[in-house]
Parts: sequence; C-alpha cells; structure tokens
Amino acid sequence: MIAIERRRLIQATAALGLAAALPAAAAAPVRVTDADMSMGNPNARVTVIEYGSASCTHCAHFNNDIFPAFKAKYVDTGRVRYVFREFLTEPVSLAAVSFLIARCAGKDKYFSVLDAVFHAQADIYKTGDADAPMRKIAQDAGLSEAQQTACLNDKAAIDALNARVKGYVDNDKITGTPTFFVDGERMEGVQTLDKLDAAIARAEAKAGPPPHHAHRHPSTAH
Repeated sequence: MIAIERRRLIQATAALGLAAALPAAAAAPVRVTDADMSMGNPNARVTVIEYGSASCTHCAHFNNDIFPAFKAKYVDTGRVRYVFREFLTEPVSLAAVSFLIARCAGKDKYFSVLDAVFHAQADIYKTGDADAPMRKIAQDAGLSEAQQTACLNDKAAIDALNARVKGYVDNDKITGTPTFFVDGERMEGVQTLDKLDAAIARAEAKAGPPPHHAHRHPSTAH
C-alpha cells in the first residue's frame, strides 16, 4: 500500500525542500475553508489550527498525550473550533497514505482514522512495517481492499494534497510540524495544555465577552 503513492508525491517533497529558506511569519489570518478538516462549534469565538503530519513523531505525541485533554476542555464544550491541516514530512509516503485513507473514510471518520495512525506510528517505526497496520486501519474505517486501492490511486486527491501542502509553505510559511495558530497567534512545536490555555485566554480576551444568546444554539456544535 505505502509504495503506491511515492512516485506521485515528488511535488510535495520538493515543496518541503523550499521551507527552510522561507522566513517564519509572526501570525496568519484565520481562514477555514471547505478543504479543512475540523471539529467543534463552527461559531466558536476561537479557532485553533494545527498543521501536522501523520508521520511526525512530535505530532503523534501531541495527539496521543495532550490533545484528549485539550479536546475535552475546549472542543467538546464549544469554546474552540479545532482545524487540522495536512502537511507532509518524511517518510512522505506514510503521511500521504494516512491522509488519503482518512479522507476516503469520510469526514465523520477522518479524525478517528488519523488518531489510529498516530497510535500505530511507534510500532510502524519499530517494525518497519507500515502496510499491515495501514490496511487494518483502513478496514476498520469500512474501506474494502478495492476502495483502498482506488483511494490511493486517486490522482485528483493526490494533486489536491500536494497543492494544499504547497499553499501552506508559500502562504502560511509553514516550515515544520506541529505548528499551531490560535486565532492568528503562531506557536511552533508541541504545545502543552498550559501554553494552549494561555493562548486561548488571550484570544478570548481579544474577542470580547460571548454574546448572551450563544447558549441558545447547541445545534451549532458538531
């Protein structure tokens, strides 16, 4: 499975090669698009964007050890909208296959697939076998062998992934993962819950008090 995509991901790899020469920006505007994968209240006063890679060990550490508490405190309560943006780091093929499979599984299963990859990552690197774990993750998400093959050979999806990564390098000056933006405040590297608490508090202070009617619309959270 992993070998299928490597020859088509040269563009993404080349884009990453430019990253080191680009100066990091202090902040970036918060703009969530239809291409973004997100969870939480879309009308939350604060948006937290993470640029991460499924093959990044630091991203796995954040997902496995820090994100559950962050999600319970901010996403599940409707205070924060969380957005994950896909970036490609070495081994690029593992990251790309993970993202392609996650998107093929559908938006309702996207984050569960990504979570499974992050939890399998250490064993993948220890054994050197990515194929078997990725097949199981895809099967658990409801994708048949035929659907997996079609997913990993979807040129339009591969091109779209490459284009997103190139855009994050060119426009958002992303040079490594994980990188976070808390309503435009840039934070590089793994963030502790305490650091995210402080950044979210600053963002909420700038946003001002929540509207009095906000609690009347629980349907906005998903």
